[in-house]
Amino acid sequence: MLLIQEQIYRLDISLNILQQHSKIDQILIHQQIELLEVLTGFESNNRYEIKNSFGQRIYFAAEDTDFCTRNCCGASRPFTMRILDNMGREVITLERPLRCGSCCCPCCLQEIAIYAPPGVPIGYVTQIWHPCLPRFTIQNERREDVLKIIAPCLLCSCCADVDFEIRSLDEENVVGKISKQWTGFMREAFTDADNFGIQFPLDLDVKMKAVMLGACFLVDFMFFESSGN
Repeated sequence: MLLIQEQIYRLDISLNILQQHSKIDQILIHQQIELLEVLTGFESNNRYEIKNSFGQRIYFAAEDTDFCTRNCCGASRPFTMRILDNMGREVITLERPLRCGSCCCPCCLQEIAIYAPPGVPIGYVTQIWHPCLPRFTIQNERREDVLKIIAPCLLCSCCADVDFEIRSLDEENVVGKISKQWTGFMREAFTDADNFGIQFPLDLDVKMKAVMLGACFLVDFMFFESSGN
């Protein structure tokens, strides 16, 4: 009986994901400002509101790591990100393992795994070694390459957005982008709370839309999250 209920629960979550993602071609991610973190300097669990293009909240994301991991490993920390729907159900789980943060070490590159529903892998985002340009490969659940993410050489976000282009495997066609949005001098200078936008084709596979959501969080932690004190 419990097994049947668990299967129904997972099916309900899967249908919810399909329904939400099939209708959108843009996702907005707004990181919440943690007042205690601003006042004390100690890194707290990141929390985000995930909205559609109309500004309606469709998901809420919460980091799940312990105090020591956050403040000792800083932005390089491994984490579990739990993404909840508006009913409080966990619909997507992101898992980032601990990896080397140096671009000079190509043997242990950054990665994030995406599960939807939790426990069911649907894709991966893996870093491609490059001495200058941040590059990533978006993979499906079978570890097959599907798309690439290419960033500019300079990631300065002063007074302008930073765009990570989502391209086809041959890098000829741009199919979307992940944008780190400029939020103003005060917020950029005194907090690590960032805003992002993700754009993709409306008819893109809903699993790949969820994987791009995971890619956005990996980009945030790698390039725009302040290091632990």
